[in-house]
Amino acid sequence: MKISSPAFEQNAGIPELYTCKGEDISPPLSWAGVPEGTASLVLIMDDPDAPVGTWDHWILFNLPANTSELAEDAQAYPEGTRLGRNSWKRNEYGGPCPPGGASHRYFFKLYALDMMLNLPEGVGKAQIEAAMQNHILAQAELVGIYKP
Repeated sequence: MKISSPAFEQNAGIPELYTCKGEDISPPLSWAGVPEGTASLVLIMDDPDAPVGTWDHWILFNLPANTSELAEDAQAYPEGTRLGRNSWKRNEYGGPCPPGGASHRYFFKLYALDMMLNLPEGVGKAQIEAAMQNHILAQAELVGIYKP
């Protein structure tokens, strides 16, 4: 499975448009190679370089298995998709916004699961990751860098 964005390359700079200094909208993403038997997808965007520990920016789960992309500034998601709670305590995208002008890495992690997650909207990443255990068929990762 592979995830990519037309807005930035692997390990390259995320355009300011998608950050708190810009429009703070989600970048376009697309993926391919979802394995047969996939029941749902999970997308987690986080920043392991945050000074307080990993900062969760965007969490989507129960994306339909036949989904292959999310448009720029995604706000209408495929039916059945649920949003998890990010580190700002919001169920939405929150773009890169590193303190102090430091360069940070942002991981867009896509997981193909053999089940739907029986979790309510607004749960945190830890609960989602716990529920995913032993149900991951494939995973892919896209890393972008942002330095204000």
